Amino acid sequence: MSLHKQTISIEHRYRGSVALPDNPEAKNVFFRVKQAYANHEKMQLSILFSKSKLAKLKKYQKGSAQAELDNLDLYIDMGVILGFATSDAQKLKNAIHCINDGAHTSFNITKRLKLINKQHKSKAEQNYLFWDIENFSSISSIFADIIEPYEIEDSNIFLAANPDSLYLKKAEWEANLYDYGKTLNSFEFIKCDHGKNVADDVLLEKFINARVKNSNVFILTFDRELKERFEEETHKSNNLFIIGK
Repeated sequence: MSLHKQTISIEHRYRGSVALPDNPEAKNVFFRVKQAYANHEKMQLSILFSKSKLAKLKKYQKGSAQAELDNLDLYIDMGVILGFATSDAQKLKNAIHCINDGAHTSFNITKRLKLINKQHKSKAEQNYLFWDIENFSSISSIFADIIEPYEIEDSNIFLAANPDSLYLKKAEWEANLYDYGKTLNSFEFIKCDHGKNVADDVLLEKFINARVKNSNVFILTFDRELKERFEEETHKSNNLFIIGK
């Protein structure tokens, strides 16, 4: 799995674990939230963002404020585990999504798609998507930018999720998929076991077993090593796309 797992212990008591987003502020956010809770402080968004940052987030953000959204998800996940209210975080998250509408988000994903295994795209007969949904949970953008334009069949869409994230976010994912007449089980969905890199290994194994050739292959993960492993395993006839920085 491409997200780092961080355990939550308060006063030497294990409370659970969360997946840290792949951005520079995530670890600081985790420890600030944990410390504030342990100190019995009021749990509020000022723990995550300064006043000026909160004001900026109420306006359009280039890149759709993805890192901030990921850190809000981290805060919400910790709220579920530790039992503090996160309605303010959910409200801000919804506002950011509303301000940075689907068109802006779609533009950013399209711009970041990169062909990594050759200089020029070759002819493709099929399209595949290997999707770490814990990293890329912006379902509307992925449908708008990848699934619908390339007409990717449900059977060619492979999703993987860790049990902890599935427990925390399944309802949200299913609600977003409902808009497209889908559920997680509409696709080749894999619920992984606990353990480091399990989701990554499962996605790569599915790719190898599918023996994909003459296809466009989209890899949705932040994990650099996994991208390299896909590139090593892909047939030269494929066009391998990843999401760049």
